[in-house]
Amino acid sequence: MIAIAVSGAARQAAAQLVVFDPNNYAQNLLTAARELQHINNQITSLQNQAQMLVNQAKNLANLPYSSLQQLEQSIQRTQQLLAQAQRIGYQVQQIDSAFATTYAPSSASMSGQMLIGNAQARWQNSVAGFQDAMRVQATVVGNLDTNRTQLSALLTASQGATGALQASQAGNQLIALQAQQLADLTAAVAAQGRSQSLESIQRAAAQDQGREQLRRFLQQGQAYQPTTVQMFH
Repeated sequence: MIAIAVSGAARQAAAQLVVFDPNNYAQNLLTAARELQHINNQITSLQNQAQMLVNQAKNLANLPYSSLQQLEQSIQRTQQLLAQAQRIGYQVQQIDSAFATTYAPSSASMSGQMLIGNAQARWQNSVAGFQDAMRVQATVVGNLDTNRTQLSALLTASQGATGALQASQAGNQLIALQAQQLADLTAAVAAQGRSQSLESIQRAAAQDQGREQLRRFLQQGQAYQPTTVQMFH
């Protein structure tokens, strides 16, 4: 009876022992490693997605600096000066009207008073043209300091851009600054050209009027009759 009892206890103890299976352990370890790698891949993917969202937010961020208002004000000042051109402006109708009247060729049908009035009007037009040109030039020179400030600010903003949108906006504003400078240059050239044109046509009209006045003088000279004049008692 004792031998049988010992034999049963031995079998029960043997049944409770954990049997180590190297192959199963290796397979389980490999499975766990794969799951861990999968988790790491998911974490990396989430990190990449988060960084992508951050980059997109930066790319969509607006440039904190804008020079458009200052540039528009500079252009408006120059345009206002051109629109305020005295006497003969930049309108084709005004020019055609002036050439049909004040700058029309002198003729025998014009009275002496009309010739004098036209000459005076042409001189006033030339003076006004020079004044307008100097006003535009002064405005353009005044804009140089503003342009320098805007250029420095835009270059700083461009270098500190955090995304594609900010860099693009900085580039667009730099292009706008160049366009404003080109508009100033065009206005200055136009004003200077206008003043020179008025002066040139004034001289041409004066020469034409001089010929007409000489012709009238010579006609009057043909009817001249010498007379005795007593100057002193």
